[in-house]
Amino acid sequence: MADPIADLTQRLEDAAARLRAGDLDPETAATLVDECASMATAAASELERQAREAAVPPGQTELL
Repeated sequence: MADPIADLTQRLEDAAARLRAGDLDPETAATLVDECASMATAAASELERQAREAAVPPGQTELL
């Protein structure tokens, strides 16, 4: 299974490189910034999910 955090990190790094290059038109740059915000939100959600998963001892289920 692929690591979602590694994938999101790579995608964010690629987007940052494109933005730093300075060759995007303003509309494309704005769209890319919006995509970065969405990727950052997804990364935060995934990190929270992993933290919750790590906090539950093996063989026990989380109380809802």
